[in-house]
Amino acid sequence: MAVFLNNKVGVKINSVDLSDHVTSITLNRNFDELEVTAMGDTAHKFVKGLEASSVTISFLNDTATASVLQTLQAAWGTTVTAVLLQDKNTAVSATNPLYTFSILVNKTTDINGAVGELATQDITFTINGATTVATTGTF
Repeated sequence: MAVFLNNKVGVKINSVDLSDHVTSITLNRNFDELEVTAMGDTAHKFVKGLEASSVTISFLNDTATASVLQTLQAAWGTTVTAVLLQDKNTAVSATNPLYTFSILVNKTTDINGAVGELATQDITFTINGATTVATTGTF
């Protein structure tokens, strides 16, 4: 069984590498289910429909140039490209695929936290289109 330590995920949003400011990421790939049950069938049958995926990213907030807040604020209201790689220290391959998709940046949590806590934000972006999974290329 192949298992891995999930602490080297690469995350780029709008070509800006924010990997060192991400504490957690979840890519949820979902597809509509279209019923194709016909007369005489003894059970429901379904086929894959359109993709309806999302990605949830937990960021450590940072106001520096080309960092989290500036990157997200510059993209407000626009659709930008996001790229994920399971292990950014390893080449793209069949066991380390590159995920590319578009997200609409329509929400941020610029101020979050209490006294003595790190400023963070957890954002769920709707993927705007299909997710491409590649076994070659560069992060």
